Amino acid sequence: MSEAEVLTQVDGNVLIVTINRPDAKNAMNKAAAEGISAAMDRLDAEADLRCAILTGAGGTFCSGMDLKGFLRGESPSIPGRGFGGLSEWTPKKPIIAAVDGYALAGGMELALSCDLIVASASSKFGIPEAKRGLAAAAGGLIKLPRQIPPRIAMELALTGDFITAQRAYELGFINQIVEGPSLEAAKALAAKVAENGPLALIASKGIIRDSHEWTEAEMWKKQQAYIAPVFTSSDAREGAAAFAEKRKPNWQGK
Repeated sequence: MSEAEVLTQVDGNVLIVTINRPDAKNAMNKAAAEGISAAMDRLDAEADLRCAILTGAGGTFCSGMDLKGFLRGESPSIPGRGFGGLSEWTPKKPIIAAVDGYALAGGMELALSCDLIVASASSKFGIPEAKRGLAAAAGGLIKLPRQIPPRIAMELALTGDFITAQRAYELGFINQIVEGPSLEAAKALAAKVAENGPLALIASKGIIRDSHEWTEAEMWKKQQAYIAPVFTSSDAREGAAAFAEKRKPNWQGK
């Protein structure tokens, strides 16, 4: 991993992960994918970290795959983890995408792979792979129809057109639009997330992530496997005690 490709910074209980290839509009190459993957491992490994923010340097989130690297035979994917080290899996803890400028092709698919999205008003989203004779293979054709109306996902895939942040917000794709750079608003949202019980965050994300695969007959039983450790944890008792005593809880993550 080259430190120049991906920068990490800890802000309180939040890990800020920055794709740092501004001269290439943060196009994804192998080193950047490895850097994101390593950062997500750190997120899950360090108990004090509650969530992560994924963003891009220089006013662009990610313009997709580095086509120059592609022509050299370089893959911007990590085996078992996918494009950008993130499209085919997710860490246990939440990730917020802070999007400025363009989130296109693989860049939009990285945003799709995050749990929450904050975007600047001037940002643009799209999966224009078909314009290059390619297809949105890093989740755009699979995940996008689950996050926005399928006919709109079909339109974006077949035309390759971009949509504005406002349109993405109207479709329910992003959580918040801000004027100017998105990072400060993403930090504020991350701070709200990080205040909460770490075990509760992991369980809540896991259920929302996985439950679309559950049948109605099995969903309550499957949910119980995620929920039971939360309700029997020390943190659950601490949360109740803190509420009764009108103080902030002291989470232990156990």
